[in-house]
Amino acid sequence: MNQLINDQLCETRNNLVEEIKLLSDTQLNAKPDANSWSIAQVCHHLTLTEASFIRLIAWALKQEDSKQAERKNIHLIADRTKKVPAPEFVVPAEDFFTVQQIIELLDESRGKFTAFLDKIEDPSILAEKSYKHPFLGDLPLNQWVELVSIHEQRHIEQIKEIKAFIKVEH
Repeated sequence: MNQLINDQLCETRNNLVEEIKLLSDTQLNAKPDANSWSIAQVCHHLTLTEASFIRLIAWALKQEDSKQAERKNIHLIADRTKKVPAPEFVVPAEDFFTVQQIIELLDESRGKFTAFLDKIEDPSILAEKSYKHPFLGDLPLNQWVELVSIHEQRHIEQIKEIKAFIKVEH
């Protein structure tokens, strides 16, 4: 895996864990309102998204007819003013999670993601194949990998907003 991408994944995940590790389990599961996610749900969504990216990249790598796509400005995903409904398969559970459970789920999903990437014999293939993103269109697979940390940054901002709303002291 590209060292820069690996560093971005590590830095973003460390920032996420810093935001949540000192929360109580009650704070982690508190919702700003009935239509919003809790911080636990945001984190669960991130683990589900990481797992779905593994599946879609693995599938796209096997496709003979997968074409090369133009690189896009994927940083648009970080813009929190644009509300994007989560696809059903990455909508988090309503379960009560402990901080420890969430950190373990995050560690597990990141471990699986980096292990998957490390098994790709020739990473240059990721620039040559693509998969359609629901909002950005055809994206090269290497941008799907980059999207993991950008998507996570978006949700770190959401977590900060939730913490402010539920009045967590910083």
